Amino acid sequence: MLATIFLDWAEFAVRWLHVVTAIAWIGSSFYFIALDLGLLPSTDRREGVSGEAWQVHGGGFYFIQKYMVSPSRMPDTLTWFIWESYSTWLSGAALLILVYYVGAEMYLVDLAKADLSIWAAIAISAASLTIGWLVYDRLCKSGLAERPTLLMILLFVLLMAMGYGYNQIFTGRAVLLHLGAFTATIMTANVFFTIIPNQRIVVADLKAKREPDPKYGKIAKLRSTHNNYLTLPVIFLMLSNHYPLAFASTYNWLIAGLVFLMGVSIRHFFNTHHAHKGYPWWTWLVTALLFLAAVWLSTLGTQGFTYEEAEARALSPRETRLAAAEGFEEVTDIVLGRCSMCHTREPGWPGIAVPPKGVVLETPADIAHEAHRIYIHAGLTDAMPPANVSYMEPAERAAIRAWIEAAG
Repeated sequence: MLATIFLDWAEFAVRWLHVVTAIAWIGSSFYFIALDLGLLPSTDRREGVSGEAWQVHGGGFYFIQKYMVSPSRMPDTLTWFIWESYSTWLSGAALLILVYYVGAEMYLVDLAKADLSIWAAIAISAASLTIGWLVYDRLCKSGLAERPTLLMILLFVLLMAMGYGYNQIFTGRAVLLHLGAFTATIMTANVFFTIIPNQRIVVADLKAKREPDPKYGKIAKLRSTHNNYLTLPVIFLMLSNHYPLAFASTYNWLIAGLVFLMGVSIRHFFNTHHAHKGYPWWTWLVTALLFLAAVWLSTLGTQGFTYEEAEARALSPRETRLAAAEGFEEVTDIVLGRCSMCHTREPGWPGIAVPPKGVVLETPADIAHEAHRIYIHAGLTDAMPPANVSYMEPAERAAIRAWIEAAG
């Protein structure tokens, strides 16, 4: 059981790191987009200065100038914004491995959709994350960079196609998480393969006393703008496992599509405002309508096994071991009595429309499948039931621990 505890704490540590690095990346990205859009015509007539801004923060005043291509000489100190993006992606990849690969049987593979082996599902997951960047990068280099609206529409179509594909084989929570990871991979690849290399070319030209080509800055800015519009949807997708109405819906991939459109409308409002072009309040009406459409889609059915299918389906080797372990029948009675009023396919607890976190504990097969969560949340800790509303006794929690220990 030490391995279970270690993995849970390792997941916590990596998740914390992921959140911290994501805040740093998103913060710097949002700041520089707002700064770039808000620059005013320069009062400094020196060649190459295209805009400037006075800002105040933390009791200090700052004067910022932007060069259209580059300054006339290389400064002694140049701050690069690199590792925020790389660290976010690397920590996210580590979290994907810890949660969805190590726990593939619970979180990745959905036998109600496709009879995949764990290794086949992991291979599909890993391979799919590269597809988005390859297709998107090819689109950007095909001449569509001169037609940015069409390029964004094609990117949206690509995201929807991947979401639909994910939904044919993975669990609901894995569908939205992978769509977020797919998008985040495009964003980080933009930084790693395009934005930073182009900036390094400009720096090298300056050091060599050559005139930098403005096309490199233009290309980098396009990719940075795309990242800006993709950020808000990625945040939702990374947090989506908290919302079963989103991930466990039959149309979760369409809900994700609406979230992408909401991200665009919200960013359009702020980008327009930062560019001193007023307040396009209509974007909030559009966002509200898209949100209501997502709510409606979430009511059109959920995914997963029906009660009859759950009773009839064959158990996996891990579930078979857990179901055969001493104490399983007692734990089944405990869980059905203390947890299943909420964690059922049709919850009976007032105010709960779908099983919390998508966790169903209605049949012995369900309970064997969710053994890890039951052990962590109701055996080792008293996190569940919340506020112990169903009065789970200490002896019952001890029985859960004894069952998992007996299973080995």
